[in-house]
Amino acid sequence: MSRRKTERLLNLVICLLATRRPLSAEQIRQAVPGYDRDGDEAFQRMFERDKNELRELGIPIDVVRDPWEDEPGYRIERESYELPEITLEADEAAVLGLAAQVWQRASLAEAASGALLKLRAGGVDTDEPVGAGALELRVDTRDPAFPALWDAVRDRRVVRFDYRGAGSESVRTRTVEPWGVVSRRGRWYLAGYDRDREAPRAFRLSRVAGPVTPVGRPGVVRVPGGVDLREMVGFPEEPAEERVALIRVRRGACQGLRQLAGAVREGRDGWDEAELAFTDSERLAGWMASLGADVEVVEPPDARDAVIRRLKGALS
Repeated sequence: MSRRKTERLLNLVICLLATRRPLSAEQIRQAVPGYDRDGDEAFQRMFERDKNELRELGIPIDVVRDPWEDEPGYRIERESYELPEITLEADEAAVLGLAAQVWQRASLAEAASGALLKLRAGGVDTDEPVGAGALELRVDTRDPAFPALWDAVRDRRVVRFDYRGAGSESVRTRTVEPWGVVSRRGRWYLAGYDRDREAPRAFRLSRVAGPVTPVGRPGVVRVPGGVDLREMVGFPEEPAEERVALIRVRRGACQGLRQLAGAVREGRDGWDEAELAFTDSERLAGWMASLGADVEVVEPPDARDAVIRRLKGALS
């Protein structure tokens, strides 16, 4: 199935789950991305195919006929869609937990959030818990080390990487037996056994510098019984000091950044200057690097250097 079709089906499910009242086909066409550019006949064919595919997947789409309306309405009843309580064995829960982490970082999350926003903008009342409960959309990662570490956990393979310690610019090479990749408060960590320190350790992915190199053959890593990966990364963190970054923003671009900025003033040569509060320079760098040529971090120096490292890493 193509990504475009997958996104359209996902948006349709969210639309029909989130609405508090049945929606007509025309309302769905206007609210769901992927339909609004098609002609009337093409939309009807596509909508019918999508409904049939969702029903074949076991997703119940109810057709509600109102005697006061010319067209039927559609929605998905939450009670029919949600699964009953399920009891899982430990290994089954572990596999599902791993899959959930992949979903949380999937790019489809952005499309799903956009679908809800478009519904509300179109005047359709939605249930807020859909985004936070039925579909988990909150966590995403752009850490370059994620794919390689994810593969290492899956393949049970030792890895080696350079790591920058907290509050320090010094970089040391670590050799780790990976046990799992987990998220905490929007940040991603590798939990495993540090061969250099001969002890279990957790590593924040945003502090991994450079490439992750596999060591040895797959299948050699053994996760000890009773290990709680979330407990390993659940140590209390000292509250970080809030600082303000000065950022040059291309005029007319980055509206989300402008809304979050404490102040935005007109600059020179087609650029504006924004003051943005932050606590973690690495997280700020990940965001700024994703905005490409539309932003330039001026200060503080450590935040600017973090962006440069990200861009150089992407280039290499």
